[in-house]
Amino acid sequence: MPSSKEYLNFILGQLSGLKDITYRTMMGEYIIYYHGKIVGGIYDDRFLVKPVKSAIAYMPNAEYELPYEGAKKMLLVDDVDNKEFLAGLVNVMYDELPAPKSKKKK
Repeated sequence: MPSSKEYLNFILGQLSGLKDITYRTMMGEYIIYYHGKIVGGIYDDRFLVKPVKSAIAYMPNAEYELPYEGAKKMLLVDDVDNKEFLAGLVNVMYDELPAPKSKKKK
């Protein structure tokens, strides 16, 4: 089931205190970027983030869930109603996230 635009807008609103949060639509779901790095995404109206060490430490009781069939497990963010928590999570993850891949010219 694709994620709703309403849930995307809710999460973007919760992250509105951060500069340079963007998203990209991908097969009915949404990939969330912070300063050009992929933080995670919205899958089936769930906010999932990459399981980097800092995110695991920030959310030690978080459950691992599959964003879609055949994907690697990601961390489910339960406390999406807490803006400060979400901003802290994204900020703490940033340094560990891989740099965006450069696009090769043809």
